Amino acid sequence: MADVEMKSADEKKAEEAKEEEKPKKIPLTPAAEIKQNAALIERAVSTFEPRFTHRVLRTLTSLKKRLDADALRDAIEEIYPTESSLRQQLLSWLPAATSDHTMEVDSVTTKQPPTEPVPETEIYLRLLLIHYLLSSSSNYGKAIELSRQTVEKIQALNRRTLDPISAKVWYALERAYELGGELADARPLFLAAQRTASLRHDEETQASLINRLLRSYLQYNLYDQADKLVSKTTFPTSASNSQYARYHYYLARIKAVQLNYSAAHTNIQQAIRRAPPATTAPGFYQAIHKLSVIVELLMGDIPERSLFRHPVLEKALTGYFEIVKAVRSGSLSQFQNALSKHAAQFEADKTHTLIVRLRQNVIKTGIRRLSLSYSRISLRDICVKLHLDSEEDAEYIVGKAIRDGVIEGRIIHEKGWMECGGQKGGYGPEVIDVFNRRISYCLELHNQSVKGMRYPLNAHRKELAAAEGARSREKELAKELAEGGGDFDDEPGLGEGF
Repeated sequence: MADVEMKSADEKKAEEAKEEEKPKKIPLTPAAEIKQNAALIERAVSTFEPRFTHRVLRTLTSLKKRLDADALRDAIEEIYPTESSLRQQLLSWLPAATSDHTMEVDSVTTKQPPTEPVPETEIYLRLLLIHYLLSSSSNYGKAIELSRQTVEKIQALNRRTLDPISAKVWYALERAYELGGELADARPLFLAAQRTASLRHDEETQASLINRLLRSYLQYNLYDQADKLVSKTTFPTSASNSQYARYHYYLARIKAVQLNYSAAHTNIQQAIRRAPPATTAPGFYQAIHKLSVIVELLMGDIPERSLFRHPVLEKALTGYFEIVKAVRSGSLSQFQNALSKHAAQFEADKTHTLIVRLRQNVIKTGIRRLSLSYSRISLRDICVKLHLDSEEDAEYIVGKAIRDGVIEGRIIHEKGWMECGGQKGGYGPEVIDVFNRRISYCLELHNQSVKGMRYPLNAHRKELAAAEGARSREKELAKELAEGGGDFDDEPGLGEGF
């Protein structure tokens, strides 16, 4: 085996110095990144490769956080020629440029492109302008107007290469109407566009519009309309994971309101699996887990404590953690205090109606704890301990718990108390029946095993022959002993002394 050459310490230091001297990759400015994305969109249109457009849209989340008026103005001026009418239309949505910015732009000589970019580039720049206008509450009206003009232009162009970008534009339009407080006015636009996308087999836009409609219905608590939309439409199978995650989240909310908690829990798990990481989309991650906690409680389960220690969820789930503790302990007063304390948060999260349903679970838990602690307890004491309004309510609740099998006992109406069923003995009839079944099973298993054993054929004959031979040898030996009794006298010295 050849020896491995070891590098000396000086060589290692020299290599580390060379690596440090290498120029580090400088991140692109927003204007340069927009210009690069425009080139990728041109390439996607010329080569009919939508993957380049999807690459551009993947950077939208990080890019829109760094947008400002100067970056957008520089990008538009570099992409469009000076005499272009589209350039003036796009710049009109931005505030007027400052003198410093004008002098800086004039001092740099840029080569204008000979022709205007493709329409996909214009729609992409309009999308960026909408997100820029949404960053300020004073520009919500302008964002709504720009988004309406953009979708009208998309429908007029009717280009398949615009499908990925148009799906993002519809999301921006919904966001503009929602922040402007006019989300209900956008619903007719969504319905008409959804029919058009279905006819054109534009699955990306169709998936986005279905989610937009579901969000619009749920925002105004129109659960029946949302359920009808789900039953009448088919969600595209080629939709992205983010769209699927939103769709399953909306389905979970619909199923939870309809008392179908098992189906809601299944949709929640699907949404969590398809959702982006918690650090990428913390808002959606918190919303889906808030609904998950309530659905698990309604199903009779208690969420794991580690869930409330997650860095992204710890602060957001503070109120829900108090609800969980109240349900687990069966304390109705603690539940009412937590509900009134965090009522504003629950209303904003659209979970207040579901949390109110947990009151029955809290009462059942409290009654179960009382039945285990007391063999006899008055209905008045049950009212005091569970903070119920009257003894009639306590009698009704206890009777329902006995009928549902939550507790074992009976109500003595004449004396006004509840007698709880005694604890089962360790060797009661049920335990004896279980042991009998187990013993019978073991005996049957033993009998079947014995019957299933295999023995060699005629093996007993060998044992019989061996026994006959042993008996014949014993008879011969006894005969010899009987006949040869005087042999000792024939030997010298034995006869005399014997």
